[in-house]
Amino acid sequence: MKKLAILALTTSFLFIQGCASTSQSTSAVNNLVIAEPLPVNFKSEIALARLSEVIQRAEISDAERAQLYYDRGVIYDSVGLRNLARLDFNRALRLKPDLVDAYNFLGIHFTQMQEFNQAYDQFDSAIDLAPEHEYAFLNRGIALYYGGRAELAADDLQVFLSKQTNDPYRILWLYIAERAYSPEQAEINLRERAQRVGDQVWAKQIIQLYLGELSQHQFIGQLTQNVSSNKALTDRLCEAYFYLGKHAQFNGQSKVALNFFKLALSTNVYEFVEHRYAKLELDLVRQGEQF
Repeated sequence: MKKLAILALTTSFLFIQGCASTSQSTSAVNNLVIAEPLPVNFKSEIALARLSEVIQRAEISDAERAQLYYDRGVIYDSVGLRNLARLDFNRALRLKPDLVDAYNFLGIHFTQMQEFNQAYDQFDSAIDLAPEHEYAFLNRGIALYYGGRAELAADDLQVFLSKQTNDPYRILWLYIAERAYSPEQAEINLRERAQRVGDQVWAKQIIQLYLGELSQHQFIGQLTQNVSSNKALTDRLCEAYFYLGKHAQFNGQSKVALNFFKLALSTNVYEFVEHRYAKLELDLVRQGEQF
């Protein structure tokens, strides 16, 4: 088993302006860890080449070509080539207008670009075509949250949570939306919903951080527990940094939040929700909008 590539970051490198002056915050920063950013998977590169060749040369139906465009778009998206992905999703829909997942991906991309009305239209199309498409509810809920419509966002995220009530990430996103319009009730709800999550689930620690049951120092100190590969560490850190950024933001620490969002981006885990919206969070913090 390869040794994890873990580096301690010093206070002079991180949060030079943003860290709180308490000894606990300083200690937490000194214990922060990062992993190597994920490289592009060579299998993805091969798949892109093969799909491109088939699309250009094969004699196939429009429906089959649409699926190939969609499949290539998903791979482009997974390696961070969002503009190319968006082109392929649109090509797929021109050939097959009922391709639900293409609408879902386009909605995500419009959300990231802060084109919220277009995002809502895409998610509405996905839900109209497939009312049980639970991730369209998640993604429309996130779009509504960032679009400043938190109560409507909570309605969608409640639907998403109802499909798997013990999922800590579903619980967290609903809390984030609820907190935007009712912080006290959101905490009460979070505490009640947290009881459904098993203690062995790592992401429960994020909930405990938000509830004040874990300090930032304790949370960061446990990030590498039960991690057996650099890939697993990178995935975990992408999530952890994003939610640490939101936590800092909730506590009025915008500069600290900026650094955490940058660290989430640095992991290159492009397909994670947390990576997708870390850049949007950076843009919103810089614009002076805090959710």
